[in-house]
Amino acid sequence: MESKEPKISVEHLEGAVVVTILGERLLEDADIRSVQESMMGILQQAPRSKLVIDFKNIRFLSSAVLGLLIRVSKKVSEQGGGLRLCGINPKILEIFRITRLDKIFDIRPDVKSAVDNGGQAG
Repeated sequence: MESKEPKISVEHLEGAVVVTILGERLLEDADIRSVQESMMGILQQAPRSKLVIDFKNIRFLSSAVLGLLIRVSKKVSEQGGGLRLCGINPKILEIFRITRLDKIFDIRPDVKSAVDNGGQAG
């Protein structure tokens, strides 16, 4: 059986680490674990980073992904970094609203606004 694990791409833009999930579906536990391991690895290599997770390709996801995002958010916070989500499909964004996760996560329409907007004054 061929594995259809979602792949991620990582790029560095204007001081942010942008992780784009390349698959259209993020439903299986093994795929979610794979994405989590990749993201935690990125955070180990680049602590205190501004992490942007781009969901532009994702059309379907399981509720386990919400748990993954909370774990990533906690890790980023512990390291003194920042997390933004972007490119979320409107139907998926509705799930964030219903669960009130839109109040917890900084959600932007696209990578450009996630990277450009809101550098911390300091």
